Amino acid sequence: MPAQLIDGKLIASDIIREVTDQTRTFIGRHGFPPGLAFILVGSNPGSEIYVKMKGKACEEVGFHSVTDTYPESVDQRTIVERIRVLNADRRIHGILVQLPLPKQIDEPSVIESIDPAKDVDGFHPYNVGRLVIGLPTLRPCTPAGVQELLIRSGYDPSGKHVVVVGRSNIVGKPVANILLQKQAGANGIVTVVHTGASDLERYIATADILIASMGKAGSINGGMLKPGAVVIDVGINRVEDPSAKNGYRIVGDVDFESASEVASAITPVPGGVGPMTIAMLLRNTLQAARSIARA
Repeated sequence: MPAQLIDGKLIASDIIREVTDQTRTFIGRHGFPPGLAFILVGSNPGSEIYVKMKGKACEEVGFHSVTDTYPESVDQRTIVERIRVLNADRRIHGILVQLPLPKQIDEPSVIESIDPAKDVDGFHPYNVGRLVIGLPTLRPCTPAGVQELLIRSGYDPSGKHVVVVGRSNIVGKPVANILLQKQAGANGIVTVVHTGASDLERYIATADILIASMGKAGSINGGMLKPGAVVIDVGINRVEDPSAKNGYRIVGDVDFESASEVASAITPVPGGVGPMTIAMLLRNTLQAARSIARA
């Protein structure tokens, strides 16, 4: 029996609708909207499109947003100084620096210059530390979105063997930490595997819930899965396809066709985890605005 499709677009739209309703309440109570600032460096087409999408999403839910753009040659001091201004701006409750940054800029230093209360990406060491020890904090958007997909689709991680393939600071490490906490919607038995594993398939075959985030197109197929596994495919890879309008198509880290014949549920790519990232960014910004308004 083919796997059930976990529809990220549908779940993300539910979250966005909730944020929209809660934003109206926030504005009615405080007299101003949540504010989100984007910093975009260079002219990477993918980054430009992504920031534009985020700005449009802000408009749809009733947020105030600003986008600061800088040339590829900008120096680190300029970016950090702008962040300091935004840290002090009472109209701004969230600051997002679109990554990656040019080589002359030290990403960790830029991230650490953001006020942790406004770090809606959840990348500041202060917020990472709180996440690891299980305290409330602003959490990275994509990992938080993965958890929401599982919860809202009825796949409780509690007591399940969750295998995370990939150890990036953006997805692998934080999603592992989120799902192992002794909390509702988590409490999984989590294994993190990566390129250091001599036999990746051995670990994948034991997963009740598989989270694929290795950045390698179609590297996991149905023959590697435990029958009935729930598969969350975080991978976004561009592969050549002469039949496509742009000459390429977007695929995940999991071979969807073969995996969907073995898994009990699976996210598509695109349309799975991707829409959740923006939805969780909006929710983080509202959370930050509430905390700052109370301070």
